[in-house]
Amino acid sequence: MIYKKFTTFRTEQKGAILYVTFDYPPVNIQDIPMLADLTMLSQKLERDSDTKVVVFQSAHPEIFVAHADVDFLKDMSTHAVHQGEVKLLDLQVVLERVSRLPQATIAKIEGFARGGGHKFALACDMRFAARGKARFMQMEVAMGILPCGGGASRMARQAGLGRALEIILSAKDFDADQAAEYGTINRALDPQEIGPFVDSLAERISLWPSAAINACKQAVYASIDKPIEDALKEEAYWLYQATSQTAAIKRFQNAYDSDVENDMTAQRNWDQIVIDVQSIV
Repeated sequence: MIYKKFTTFRTEQKGAILYVTFDYPPVNIQDIPMLADLTMLSQKLERDSDTKVVVFQSAHPEIFVAHADVDFLKDMSTHAVHQGEVKLLDLQVVLERVSRLPQATIAKIEGFARGGGHKFALACDMRFAARGKARFMQMEVAMGILPCGGGASRMARQAGLGRALEIILSAKDFDADQAAEYGTINRALDPQEIGPFVDSLAERISLWPSAAINACKQAVYASIDKPIEDALKEEAYWLYQATSQTAAIKRFQNAYDSDVENDMTAQRNWDQIVIDVQSIV
């Protein structure tokens, strides 16, 4: 798959990893051209089984992705709308599509991610932020609205109700360590550590079968949206989607035939075994 002709970011393919670098002067504003680029990118990724991990990062030294552009005001009504007449906003549609990509998505945040930029990060599967550089905020309540695009709903799922309301209603900056404490990012890392850490994680995930990565994602997302009984059924459904598209059965049979399950040396070395088993296809 060829990833070119974007105006708000550039891409670099490294094996099964696609690096997407926002490079949209002066401040990586989240506007209609950026949403158009993200839509085009999503269309390509949805058909790309060779790319297994997407890392989103920024070329700007101080900003990951900035807040949404004023042009999005066109989607807002100055009159109350009946609930049955509500349609999703463009930002909601695009970020949900990013969230549902079959690849593992990682946000490497080394600058400001406020408003729409924070919502974009929340739409990714994993988020890692650099200490002393990353800053987060949802400022919408101060403007008289709320953080749509997942800024309310994904925030609550990620951080819990109390923390989500603290972040949203305070409309206050918080840093990488606070974000890790709140649960809105996976972890905070020192600036010199974040690049190697994210690269290593992406490279490890890229070793696994693409169908298994997607199955794991969909089952995990279903677990927060459905009652437990329905979520368990979703797990079973995606299990069979994976076993029908990967060498899972052969890999388990090989492990059993070699008595890996009963061998203590093997039990101490599963971190390497999961890499070695990739040779079985």
